[in-house]
Amino acid sequence: MSLRIYNSLTRKKEEFVPIDEKEVRIYSCGPTVYYFAHIGNLRAYLFMDNLRRVLKYNGYNLKHAMNITDVGHLVSDADEGEDKMLKAARRENKNPFEIAQFYTTAFLNDMKKLNIDMPEIICKATEHIDVMEEYVQKIIENGYAYKTKNTIYFDTSKLDKYGILSNHNTDEQKAGARVDFDSEKKNSTDFALWIKAPENHLMKWNSFWGECYPGWHLECSAMSRKYLGEVFDIHTGGMDHISIHHENEIAQAKGYCGKIPANYWMHVEFLQVNGGKMSKSLNNLYTLKDLEDRGYSPDVYRMFNFSSHYKKPINFTFEAMDSAKIALARLKEGYKKHLTGTDTVEEKVIQEFEEKFLSAINDDLNMPQALSVIWDLVKYEKKSPAIAQTLLKFDSVLGLQIDKEENMNLPEDVLEIIKQRNIARENKDWNKSDELRDKLINLGYTVKDTKEGTSVTFNK
Repeated sequence: MSLRIYNSLTRKKEEFVPIDEKEVRIYSCGPTVYYFAHIGNLRAYLFMDNLRRVLKYNGYNLKHAMNITDVGHLVSDADEGEDKMLKAARRENKNPFEIAQFYTTAFLNDMKKLNIDMPEIICKATEHIDVMEEYVQKIIENGYAYKTKNTIYFDTSKLDKYGILSNHNTDEQKAGARVDFDSEKKNSTDFALWIKAPENHLMKWNSFWGECYPGWHLECSAMSRKYLGEVFDIHTGGMDHISIHHENEIAQAKGYCGKIPANYWMHVEFLQVNGGKMSKSLNNLYTLKDLEDRGYSPDVYRMFNFSSHYKKPINFTFEAMDSAKIALARLKEGYKKHLTGTDTVEEKVIQEFEEKFLSAINDDLNMPQALSVIWDLVKYEKKSPAIAQTLLKFDSVLGLQIDKEENMNLPEDVLEIIKQRNIARENKDWNKSDELRDKLINLGYTVKDTKEGTSVTFNK
């Protein structure tokens, strides 16, 4: 059963045919590590994870690279505004390298909590400045760049077409057009490749053009070529990358070697909060820790994301998270019932479910449909370990760890109270147990004792 995916480059769903049938090569745009990743950012990496798992389920080996942007770049993708890394450095009274290290560690911890199957190659921009410098020099040599007083720009007028991914109409943007932020820039679509660093600039490197730092778009082009070759299979990112960042990656690659770097471009839609945008001003920009503090494990957020196809916007509400939490608990309970069941199920029944599941995930990663198949299997009237094993097989795509108890990251003091209460219950010291239960309740937690153990959740 062939895998079909939506290709943003051709704007249609296509059968996936890898360059090398033995190994799929993928590049994903990673984080800019100047602050904690919010849940909208994390949706892109859950999509990346889902794609990896579906490809592996189909038997492919992967060679997947993801960048870490630990070089400062400008607030706007269009090379305007203030450098994010330098802004963070001032905010926290640290140097940009300390900022990058701290938030890189935080990001990787979030990935681990979300059980994300990480790319084989994690490449930091600061460790590949020489690769970027070589890439720029080749673009200059090929005649696709020009120098102004302080910046080397990519000349988009030299391309046969600029805007093939976003379908931009750039006919009106002829050479000679001016933009307010650099009067030496020829075309409004031209973008920075290499920038001379002011004397007080904190992130800069010696190069063929003096002390400089790279343009943001450059790192992905240079590092994807280094690790995956001039043309690879799939490039992933958020919808916001289409119009500028990924468009400029394609432009750079054509300037470097005349080729579009990826055969398939896949983009995940935005996450909304209560039907609107996330923003600091609205106080609705949540991190994974914010969700954990409200009593939702990372697996619950993963479950929530499966409620919508990756190409459709998803609306985050705490009511939806409550539903996801209940659904995940029921899924795990359903798995347990089948695991301890004694019924026999015919092999053809299992095979039919496996075919339906494969059909769903191979239809452009249709996870809502795949979950529908899983619920039908959970509810199957005969309870059998064979079904439990099939659910576990499907979970290799879901990544929900249905065979494990939910791992809530509770504060250390709360964990200690729970530990002491469990000891009291084992010793049948019910007075002590009740005293510790009341202590947890006073701290804002709901305590539920079951035959599987004690469940503690925070009351948001």
